[in-house]
Amino acid sequence: MLQTIDLRGKELSTSQLRRVLPRGGTDVASVLDKVAPMVHHVREEGAAAALDYGEQFDGVRPAQLKVSPEALEKAAAELDPAVREAIEESIARVRKVHAEQKPARHTTELAPGAQVTEVFLPIDRVGLYVPGGKAVYPSSVIMNTVPAQEAGVTSLVVASPPQKEFGGLPHPTVLATCYILGVDEVWAVGGAQAIALLAYGDDSAALEPVDIITGPGNIFVTAAKRLVRGIVGTDAEAGPTEIAILGDKTADPIYVAYDLISQAEHDPMAASVLITDSPELAEQVRLEVEARYTATLNAERAAQALRGQQSGIVLVDDMEAGIAVANAYAAEHLEIQTAQARADAEKITHAGAIFVGEFSPVPLGDYSAGSNHVLPTSGTARFSAGLSTHTFLRPVNIIDYDRAALGEIADKVIAFANAEQLPAHGESIRARFEEEK
Repeated sequence: MLQTIDLRGKELSTSQLRRVLPRGGTDVASVLDKVAPMVHHVREEGAAAALDYGEQFDGVRPAQLKVSPEALEKAAAELDPAVREAIEESIARVRKVHAEQKPARHTTELAPGAQVTEVFLPIDRVGLYVPGGKAVYPSSVIMNTVPAQEAGVTSLVVASPPQKEFGGLPHPTVLATCYILGVDEVWAVGGAQAIALLAYGDDSAALEPVDIITGPGNIFVTAAKRLVRGIVGTDAEAGPTEIAILGDKTADPIYVAYDLISQAEHDPMAASVLITDSPELAEQVRLEVEARYTATLNAERAAQALRGQQSGIVLVDDMEAGIAVANAYAAEHLEIQTAQARADAEKITHAGAIFVGEFSPVPLGDYSAGSNHVLPTSGTARFSAGLSTHTFLRPVNIIDYDRAALGEIADKVIAFANAEQLPAHGESIRARFEEEK
């Protein structure tokens, strides 16, 4: 099922590795022409257009786009107690981690009377997108909402697709999670039309636009984010989920197989990759995956992912080469299952999140590790980061110089301005020290 890519005995550069490693990905540009008219239509017609698209794609037209407080409360009251307990525990762990991410303001004194203070201000209004296609994602409500709350954001709206089987409301577990988190504004709208409506709002329907949109979604959601970027901020473009596992002969092939399958069941385009210097582990994992993937509820979806060009086993000469491959691959999720797992993890420079040892599997991070599961995909971990409290904060510098401090640097500022042929800049400084006439 899993293809094998044998890199033993080959010395490849990073650029060569990126070309030969298994990776699928999606071409967002290929759907921009389809999504752009939708975004334009929602910009012009607002909620009515968004509801039209929802009726077309989701097969249902909600009676009202805003979910009522009564519906949120009802969903929470009817939530399975065991599920509620799991949700509340996840919230508590994620909140603790993200609360400690918030940076403190600090002041740098450059000279007497010359200070620059950096403060961190929350974004005013945030739109959080929670998908509702192949699965139910209350975890995405948590992973988007908690860091925004810990950043100090006070205006939040969650958008999630209406579900035909629930009378045009988003999934009740999503609604219940919103209620538990104190999110009282939820829109029953999904897809590209949701992104456009979050970006542009609709005054006639009392739908205020947001300042930033975060949250995962399909290729059409991602395309819509690209089209509204600049009107609003957005998080990183998310492709299909991916897991890479760096394992040596000490790794348990059953654990590795289950972890590969766990991500494969998300999406037929999900990527599951094992990087190992052990041919024995490679063969054992291949057999275990074949034997076990059919046990999942989503066996057909997992099979497509595991057989796809984006998944496979990469054989390397040793762990040093394995670490180089892992860094070139820059996985969304990277598990380290080696004899020196923590030490090897410290050598990783490119990954969305790193899971150390056999008792830190990716599914733990999906729900209750405390870390965030909205992470960069498709190799973008080389230059971007996962969702965090930082996502919802804006660093702002406060510059505070007195007359003496400005006087000390004035000649240098004037010289710099003249060098750039911007003499009015220098005159702005000089004017403050000319004798009053």
